[in-house]
Amino acid sequence: MRIVSSAKIKKALREDLEESFQHAEFRFFGDIDEARSSLPEADVLITYGEDLTAREIKEAKNLKWIMVISAGMDLMPFEAIQDKGIMVTNARGIHKKPMAEYTMAMILQYARQASIVRENEERRRWDRKVTMTEINQQSIGILGPGAIGGEIARLAKAFGMKTMGYNRSGRPVEHVDHIYSDHQLDQLLRVSDYVVSVLPATEETHNMADRSFFQKMKETGVFINIGRGSTVKEEELIHALDNGELAHAILDVFKEEPLPEDHPFWEMEKVTVTPHLSGISPQYHPRALEIFKRNLEVFLAGGEEYINSVDKSKGY
Repeated sequence: MRIVSSAKIKKALREDLEESFQHAEFRFFGDIDEARSSLPEADVLITYGEDLTAREIKEAKNLKWIMVISAGMDLMPFEAIQDKGIMVTNARGIHKKPMAEYTMAMILQYARQASIVRENEERRRWDRKVTMTEINQQSIGILGPGAIGGEIARLAKAFGMKTMGYNRSGRPVEHVDHIYSDHQLDQLLRVSDYVVSVLPATEETHNMADRSFFQKMKETGVFINIGRGSTVKEEELIHALDNGELAHAILDVFKEEPLPEDHPFWEMEKVTVTPHLSGISPQYHPRALEIFKRNLEVFLAGGEEYINSVDKSKGY
């Protein structure tokens, strides 16, 4: 059994894998180019996903399983993977703690006017007229309430917020008070004080947040995107903010990354920009590899019950 990793993994974690699975041969590399010579003999590939193309899948003649140690798989060559019948699992759910904490931190900073308070502090200005608001009893609408959205809802409820979610199935989610499904998105947008997108990049979600979407939000509403930049029609978000159709946008993901220096978002008072860091945590790799270890045990035993199996036809 040969396991190749094109994801840069810390030494202690590499040693733990080798110690835990002594009958497997591990080969660790810093990127896919370094790993290329070992791909033809690889049974299992650990990857971030974004480094793979159909070329690598073709070269990996013995590949049976790809472990993507991230949740997003926008760039994966699924057609080539499906043609060869390769199993795919990912690290869905490992981001829920840091991304939920990020979301609540951004909501609290907005509600408590943290940027203005900090600016006044730097200027040694004593101003008690800065408008403060509570998030208690306000509503948060979560688009795509999976593991991350469920954790956001759990933390939001601790602050006394009303939690709502939107998914296609109508499936209930723990800590979410009410689920909107199918054609009920408009209803969620109209009643939410904060709308948080955790949506993946799919054909259905592409440019989903358009002019009509923002027009249905409260004028006092705040849009937060920690899902994928492809979900948002950025020029229409700018238009909506300029027209007062919503109050603010907090954006961690964008159509083009890094966000160009001349992009209007940088200059807009009604936009908070962060550089795709909501999921960053020192626990990222340990959590992802813990999923891999549990799945590797199943794989070696010839089992079928894998954590985070990916539907290759859907891409998630």
